[in-house]
Amino acid sequence: MAKPKINNITGLIILMIVLFMNSCSVFTGSPEETTDIYPNIYPDYIQVTIPSNISPLNFQVKGANRIKAEFIIDGKVQIHIQNTDQIKIPQKKWHSLLSRNLGKTLHVQVSVWDNEHPKGIQYKAFPIYISNDSIDKNLVYRLIEPGYEGWNLIEIRQRDITSFEERTVFTNRLLDNGCINCHSFQNYSAKDMMLHVRGNKKGTVIVKNNQPEVIHLEELGPKKSGTYPMWHPSGDYIIFSSNTTRQAFHAFGDQPLEVYDLESDLILYDVHKKQVLNDSRFASPQHLETFPAWSPKGDKLYFCAAEKKDMPMQKDSLWYSIYAVGFNKQTGTFASKIDTLYNGSAHKKSASFPRISPNGKFLLFTESDFATFPIWHKEAELKMINLTNDSIMNTDALNSPQSESYHSWSSNGKWIVFSSRRLDGLYTHLYLAHCDDEGIWSKPFALPQYNPNSNFERMKSYNIPEFTNEEIEINTKAIGNLF
Repeated sequence: MAKPKINNITGLIILMIVLFMNSCSVFTGSPEETTDIYPNIYPDYIQVTIPSNISPLNFQVKGANRIKAEFIIDGKVQIHIQNTDQIKIPQKKWHSLLSRNLGKTLHVQVSVWDNEHPKGIQYKAFPIYISNDSIDKNLVYRLIEPGYEGWNLIEIRQRDITSFEERTVFTNRLLDNGCINCHSFQNYSAKDMMLHVRGNKKGTVIVKNNQPEVIHLEELGPKKSGTYPMWHPSGDYIIFSSNTTRQAFHAFGDQPLEVYDLESDLILYDVHKKQVLNDSRFASPQHLETFPAWSPKGDKLYFCAAEKKDMPMQKDSLWYSIYAVGFNKQTGTFASKIDTLYNGSAHKKSASFPRISPNGKFLLFTESDFATFPIWHKEAELKMINLTNDSIMNTDALNSPQSESYHSWSSNGKWIVFSSRRLDGLYTHLYLAHCDDEGIWSKPFALPQYNPNSNFERMKSYNIPEFTNEEIEINTKAIGNLF
């Protein structure tokens, strides 16, 4: 007897019905198991405090065939999502949920179907705390290869962290693939910024009210180049450290290299007079001064300094302290008294990147075992000084077994962004954390991405994250034409 013929369309329909029935038999309905442990999700958003305007916290469960997530407020399901191995939350629904539930706890109930649990397992609902505090909409950072011998493509990008929009605002392709680094903003303004350009085309780009110009610091005043900058809150000055930097490579151990300074001083640039001002106390040949930072009112300068050592032989005993000195913005001069806030030699530790909270209460810095470049120090951690009594505060919540390094405060002083190698020990990624009025920190969480796996797929390090209160609108081609 001849077999009946099945045309292509009929066969396709039958195949779709079979696949649908098979998928329904596995993935529909409630999971048959429950557990009192939290799910293993990436990124880890379990028990984190989030800004009231943050982008959706998309996450994944590796190895899952199917995921179901319910977002619950006051016992009522607000958002229900089913997918394969990723949960991607609609932005409008997410922002509506946040805006209606400020100060409340969001519980996320996750169920997973995988090879180990083919009939599904429901995990313990985990809490997410919705803060009343918002965060600056824009975050600017550099994307760079985590190498040491050179550079290819370097980009400064701007991310809208209330969504997933990211765009390139400056690329070194405009400057013969030279290095672009150390971008800085005047009081969170995207209209007033600066960055350095190194290579065949070089100079310091200073932008005021979206109008760029190039200056050459090494041709002014004490004839020193600028390295690590910070704008004065008034916009009238930029303080720079001037560093002669070297690298030492290690053949063994977990730390591939050490970056250190042979010379480093502080210089002050008057933006309006276009002059470099110099205080001989901060250009001592016996000391290394670096990483300057202003107080929010601009009446005090903080910086790191250490006694010069024979480098790199004595690098293990190169311990930087944190100092503070008063500043008169009318005269552009510093006070006679210099205070020690953190004594590196006494701690047998080294301080980098002092950053003052916008309310002037806290000084956050990076502490490592020695030297001045903590990004490759696994032991590097974030530490904080209470400036009302000079006490060291508890920052354990922020730290991990890998390096924590560069950090910036949000304009309202409620959040920080910082770079960390905690994901893989190789690349720096960005993390956010909340600080309450008493200086108590919440658990950090990774900067949300539309594709949760993108942090593994993007083979770049995030560098110098800074908040701005508006989008950068500078004509970057005009900057390229200045050289």
